Formats: sequence, structure tokens, C-alpha cells
Amino acid sequence: MLFSSISFLYYFLPLVLFVYFLVPRRAKNFVLLLASLVFYFYGEPVYTLLLLASTLSAYLHGLLIDRTRGTRACRAFLWSSVMTSVALLGFFKYSDFFIQNVNTLLSTRIPLLRLALPIGISFYTFQTLSYTIDVYRGDAKVQKSFLRLATYVALFPQLIAGPIVRYTTVEEELSDRHHTTENFALGARRFVFGLAKKVLIADTLGLLVGDFIASDDRSVAFYWVYALAVSLQLYFDFSGYSDMAISLGRIFGFHFLENFNYPFISKSISEFWRRWHMSLGHWFRDYVYIPMGGNRVSRGRWICNVLTVWMLTGFWHGADWTFVLWGLYFALFLVLERLFLQKWLDRCPRVVSHLYVSLVILVSFVLFHANGLSGAASDIACMLGGGGLPLWSGDTAHYLSGYAPVLLLALIGCTPWVKSTATRLMSTKAGGRAQTFLEPLCTTLLVLLVTAYFVDGSFSAFLYFRF
Repeated sequence: MLFSSISFLYYFLPLVLFVYFLVPRRAKNFVLLLASLVFYFYGEPVYTLLLLASTLSAYLHGLLIDRTRGTRACRAFLWSSVMTSVALLGFFKYSDFFIQNVNTLLSTRIPLLRLALPIGISFYTFQTLSYTIDVYRGDAKVQKSFLRLATYVALFPQLIAGPIVRYTTVEEELSDRHHTTENFALGARRFVFGLAKKVLIADTLGLLVGDFIASDDRSVAFYWVYALAVSLQLYFDFSGYSDMAISLGRIFGFHFLENFNYPFISKSISEFWRRWHMSLGHWFRDYVYIPMGGNRVSRGRWICNVLTVWMLTGFWHGADWTFVLWGLYFALFLVLERLFLQKWLDRCPRVVSHLYVSLVILVSFVLFHANGLSGAASDIACMLGGGGLPLWSGDTAHYLSGYAPVLLLALIGCTPWVKSTATRLMSTKAGGRAQTFLEPLCTTLLVLLVTAYFVDGSFSAFLYFRF
């Protein structure tokens, strides 16, 4: 089920909210768990069992780790938990990737399994992993209620596309959370704005990407327009979903951490990754990078750590060499910045550092979106003037002029300018008065506009569902 659908917005969500706030406090987790399983079952009937199996594994391993604490068995149970989670993720997401590569290298003919990818498996696997690891480390208390742990893992606002919510973030709220009118209003408003980011901006940019792919009249400039459209589409798609997930969590009494913080205003790639998909970056930092020694090792070992973490980060996104290369591409710039480039960037005018980040990011998301390594090489070569393409073409002018308004809106919207301007205006006496009627008016208009897109069929699934 999609957040950006009539069935969710006008049927599923109102019904869940009605029942949730009607039942007594002790029954709220049960309602949330049941709603979450229905939500997942709607799109993945069979794989709902996999979700429950993954949750049951984390639950039982957590109990065993807690019961055997201080013994060798405790560490064995931790590794059993990790290997079970990784094996499930590897089997369902990466089986065909490894089979294809074995067939290529050894000229074998092992048949592909062709398993459908369970939606959200990368996200809920990382959540169950963080739970058992935190219990082992003593950072979290073992959860003895399967209902509460299952509610955490299956919670529908963040189940299928994140953000990756740590158990420690919501540990107390699973048993004792507060609901207020203010939180409901804040959550509802942010949900609508997140929905508008996805449907009105990301999906429209997706049409531009589709027009580029279908075009027979490409140019170097058109490739750069495509790179810009892909980058902004990914940002508004995923940040819009994160806004909706965080806002729904707030409505139900949970406080999820932020996942995006205006990454396109960054002055370095290091800063970009402190602002982009923050829950994923923090997860790899705390559960992979630091246990490997982090930066408290020799320079050679540190470079190895960075390459490993970013290779895994890329591979987490998808079973294709383009994703691995995408991760290593960022690792290269992170290493260079740490070694010498950051000092140069700090002395440069801000416009130079922003230009550097923009170029690196645009190329990175062309690689991310490419159809295989050969497609990536071809796309990047065309951006650099290869392939015998002209600098400009008729389609470039046509589509650039046609999509200029949404591109401009996206460029402005990916900066904090709109938010800071609105905050300054609302801090004035006149602005405060205007807010009382403009805010609900704008929210209502956005809902109506998004609904019109639903009826017209002008929306698409979230890009991060495939991860």
C-alpha cells in the first residue's frame, strides 16, 4: 500500500486513526501491529510471514543474549542473530546477483531463483540487527513482550522505506507514550507537505526523467538536465516519504529522528553525507565503521575501513555493481577530503565548494540511476561531451522550458530558504495572525491538489521501495 494513494489516505489511515484513539491505552500497540501487518499484507501477502519470522528471530535471540550475558554463549547467540538476519537479507535480495556473477566467472549455468524482493527488507533487517546488537552491548534492555517488539519492527509509517528507526529511539515510547492535539496537528501538517513533495515535485521530475530516456534527440546539456532531475527526484521522493513517516510517528506518539537536513547546501561530500539519509549513515557508523576501528587506526587501515563501509553502503541499496561502484565513488571523495581536499575547500570561496559538491552529486546519481555499468559509463561519457552528441538539441530546449517551473521550485525547495523565510514572517505580529488561516488553507489546498493527481493517476511508487 502506498502513502500516495486514495486507498491509504481516505480509507486505511482514517480507519486506523479512529480505532487507535478509540481503544484504551493497553490495546494501542495491538491496534498498531494489526494495522501494520494489514498494511504490509496488502502489498506483500506471502512475505508478511518473512517479516514475522525476522521479528521472532530478533525476539528469541534478544532473550537468549540477555539470559546468557557474561558467558561465551552470549556472544554465540549474538552472532547467530546477525547471521540469521544477514542470511535472510542475502537470500532474498542478493541470490541472483551472486549466481549471475558465478555463472559469468566460471561459465556455469546455475539457474536464477528469480525471487521477488520483499519490500522494505533492507530497512527492517537493519532494525532487528540494531536491536539485538544493542541488547548485547547493554545499550538497550531486552524486550520481553513480543507484541511490543513486533510493533517496533512492523510499525507501518517507517516499515517499507525507512527511516531506519533504532530500538533505543522508541524503547520507552513502546510502553508509555503521550498523545496531544498539538502533536496530531504538527504531524498532520507535515504529512501533507511530505505528500506534496513526493506527488507534486518528485513525480513530476520523474516524468522529465522518463521523457529524457524516451528521447531520440539528446545533447550534452540534456544529459545535465537529466542528472539534475534524477538528483532532485531522489531527494524529494525519499525526503517526502521520510517526512510522512516521521509525521505519522508523531501522530501515534513516537518521535523518530530526522533523516534529511538540506543536503544540497553542503560545502563538502563529508557534510553532504551528514545531511543525507542520516539514519543509514549513523547505522553504518555505529555498527560497522566504529567496530572496525573507525579512524583510530593507521592511515592504511582507516582507508580500508572507509572503502569497506561505503562498498557495503552501496551494496545495501541494490544487487548491482553500479551500486557498489556508487558507494566506492563516494568513498574516494571522503578519503581525499580527509587527506587534503577539506583544507583546500575551507579556504575556497563558498561558491567554489558548492560547485564541487554539486558536480560530484550530479554524477553520482546518474551512476546510481544507470542501467548497469555499461549504461553508467555511457551516461557519464555523454555528460562530458563524448558520444558525438551536440551541446544543444531541440528536445533539450523543449523539455527544459516545459519543466522549468518544477525545476525552479525543486531547486528552491531543497534549500532552507522557504522555511527560514516563513519562520521570519510568522514571527511578526501580522504574520502570526495570517498563519491562523493561511496554514490550514494551504494544507487543505495541497490535499485537494494531491487528490486530483491521485484521481488522474499522475503518481508513482516510491523509488526506495526497491531497497
